[in-house]
Amino acid sequence: MLIDNLENACLYTGMNLRIDRALKYLRETDLTGIKPGKYEIDGSDIYILVQEYQTRFMSNCLWEAHKEYIDIQYMAEGSEQMGYAFIKELAVTKDYDPEGDCLLLDGVGSKLVCKAGTFIIFLPQDAHMPCICVDWPKPVRKVVIKVRV
Repeated sequence: MLIDNLENACLYTGMNLRIDRALKYLRETDLTGIKPGKYEIDGSDIYILVQEYQTRFMSNCLWEAHKEYIDIQYMAEGSEQMGYAFIKELAVTKDYDPEGDCLLLDGVGSKLVCKAGTFIIFLPQDAHMPCICVDWPKPVRKVVIKVRV
């Protein structure tokens, strides 16, 4: 897991070619006019999910992890907390679904506040719990870039 401000994204160049391309897209694209939905950057190897939703109390959120894709979650507007833990520290509640590239888990981890302009990279060994409200539920706009491992 890696968390930073988008203005520092160039510091991570060379980590992975697809991650480089995804972070470059975030830095160079005006995301304000893009409507919610799924958009391809490089076919199924790199695509974005533009999301607008209301954050929720932690009791209404789930731990998830992915095997086929790295998640780069970028807060475009608003703030939310995100849970973080290593998969091996959590208990599986729903077996891995290869079609949805999702494993659901339960347990306790750490929380981070992700403010507008911040991105977090979750690797396959990382479980995360997105969408948690900071104080009270509020609307956010987030761009999730899915990067094939």
